[in-house]
Amino acid sequence: MSALDPREAYRLWAPSYANETAISALDQDLALALSPPTAGKHVLDAGCGIGRRLPQDAALAVGIDASPEMLAAGTNARTAAADLRALPFADRSFDVIWCRLVLGHVPDLHHAYRELARVCRAHLLVSDFHSGAVAAGHTRSFRDPAGRAHEVEHHCHGEAGHISAAQKAGFILVARQDGSVGPSIRHFYEQAGRLKTYEADVGLALVAGFAFRRP
Repeated sequence: MSALDPREAYRLWAPSYANETAISALDQDLALALSPPTAGKHVLDAGCGIGRRLPQDAALAVGIDASPEMLAAGTNARTAAADLRALPFADRSFDVIWCRLVLGHVPDLHHAYRELARVCRAHLLVSDFHSGAVAAGHTRSFRDPAGRAHEVEHHCHGEAGHISAAQKAGFILVARQDGSVGPSIRHFYEQAGRLKTYEADVGLALVAGFAFRRP
């Protein structure tokens, strides 16, 4: 299976993206564990997809995504099409920034982290497909509404790569946590008829999470 360019992949994925997956469920668990409180804050979801995760308790919560089709598949009005490497916001506009399962689609981490640092006042939460999952042969993949499987082009930066790029952009690492295969996502394997794969994967880290802050 040849990997699709992210823009084409998310165009095809958009109609069914609202369906939760093992990866998105682990990512949400990491966000709950690592993100600072969003109540009363200005929050940016950089790479928001359909905008389903934008926090309701924030003073301001906006999302950007490079895929117009993904944004159109959502119902959140506070979203716009934009590239996270050229964010259409003033310096230090946001107290909390989420950049979740996005940076693996970007070849140059350093440019992306510098731009995130530019608009960040305080906290940055990043997640990515785990290098251990890549080493084990897992890929960023999905099924379109017709049931056809597709792989999304992904750059494996590694956990050290994320930390190095973030620190060079001026961030300080606050916490690290992985989302691994276990009981919380067993039902996804069961629904796909892949319980044998689940047993083999138990304990394998699929998502890497990072909490950074500005000095």
